[in-house]
Amino acid sequence: MTKKKSRFLQTPIEPFVVDAGLTADELLSRMERISFQGRNLAIAQRVWQKMLEDDVTIFLGMAGALSAGGLRLVVGHLITHRYVDCLVSTGANLYHDLHETRGQHHYVGSPHADDAALAEDRIDRVYDTFASEEEFIGNDNWIADFAVTIEARPYTTREFLYLLGGYLWKTTGRDGILTAAYRANVPIFCPAIADSSIGMGLSQARQKRAGAGHIDIIGDIVESANLIIRRPRTASVVLGGGTPKNFINQASVQAEFYSDEVGGHAYALQIVTDVPHFGGASGSTLEEAQSWGKLATDAARVSVQADATIALPILASALAATARPLLARRTPPAFTLARVMTVDGQTVPSDRFRGSE
Repeated sequence: MTKKKSRFLQTPIEPFVVDAGLTADELLSRMERISFQGRNLAIAQRVWQKMLEDDVTIFLGMAGALSAGGLRLVVGHLITHRYVDCLVSTGANLYHDLHETRGQHHYVGSPHADDAALAEDRIDRVYDTFASEEEFIGNDNWIADFAVTIEARPYTTREFLYLLGGYLWKTTGRDGILTAAYRANVPIFCPAIADSSIGMGLSQARQKRAGAGHIDIIGDIVESANLIIRRPRTASVVLGGGTPKNFINQASVQAEFYSDEVGGHAYALQIVTDVPHFGGASGSTLEEAQSWGKLATDAARVSVQADATIALPILASALAATARPLLARRTPPAFTLARVMTVDGQTVPSDRFRGSE
């Protein structure tokens, strides 16, 4: 008798065949039938496509030094074309974006450089990337000079970064993350803004004028949760873990505290290099997030254990080739980003938690 084939042995692995001229989407299509992180990256494209097909607010979390590492215009592209609806970033990524938008550069370096010699030349190193300390000082002063021109009162990071992006666009006219978000009316939150050179610039502003540089980070929590209360179906794309990953997740948990309609993210995709078994949030699994209510138990999800400088250019290029019809049909949330944010005509307060209108 012929033994019945196990239900576990249904779809064969298909060895990857080298073919000159493959596009990024064709590459990922073939990678769906290989193993390990190659398959996960291919699945990531499918999960992101599902986000674009559904009526969800897509949060993008950006940690690490990805702007210095050359990915700032990829993120700007994702914002401009509304692959994402809200950015949560480290201050460093926004600062290094501002650095280049102002016409300056990061430079190809080496992790084996003589750091004492770099210090003597006032060169800062980010692994294999160099930048001028003198130019950074100029950025800090530029941020401080801008901060003293606006009203001396508390600002959420979302409001301040919108104003900063607008000033950056008006003075440079160059593409970047901050300028793309300003032009597309996409909110940016920076929950750890003090842990960056933007925070240092704001502290210098306070030295120039009492009361300047006052950031209301608790207002960020209220505002982000109120956004989710108004649009309960959400999705999360995370690059590199860090504070942005947890801020996006805790916004969902905080919103659920005040609204029964919120049930965790409907979709989640993370590209991380950290691992879960040391207990850090950056490496925590998406399944662990379900235990906190950050992610719906039936969420479409995938983790890609890879360096974002490898994975994101491939993924974004593949989406650029495949997602155009989805973007054309998509109606993303419409924001205004003045002192009080609105989404789809509803106010999103930063002072108190309030139900949808």
